[in-house]
Amino acid sequence: MAPFQFELVTPEKLLFSGEVDQVDVPGAEGDFGVLADHAPIVATLRPGVLTIHTDSGEQKIVVLGGFAEFSSNCLTVLADAAGVLEEFDRALVDDRITECEQRISKTDPGVELDRLVTQLDHYKAINQHLTATAMH
Repeated sequence: MAPFQFELVTPEKLLFSGEVDQVDVPGAEGDFGVLADHAPIVATLRPGVLTIHTDSGEQKIVVLGGFAEFSSNCLTVLADAAGVLEEFDRALVDDRITECEQRISKTDPGVELDRLVTQLDHYKAINQHLTATAMH
């Protein structure tokens, strides 16, 4: 596979910068993979696990939303919050789960409730990844 440039940035720091073979991104409209020469794209991220594929293996990163842009053979992900799966702060995810559950209990049926339930499901899926990683 031909490599391309990838950068993962949070408000606090640059988490990753380098050449990669593929990046699997948790998009709001569904997961998608990016390879070299991908068509230009701008996408919203949902909370999930982003996977970076390089010659030396794969690295899993938890992202809690943000944006991804691919152009000129460079993928840039601007994440609201992110961290390596094995080191990610579970308390942050637990707080987001609690916040979603509280908002759900106060929200009337409709589009907003559906969005909150979907968001809660994404946070719970991340929590399962974190729990499984902690057990290994």
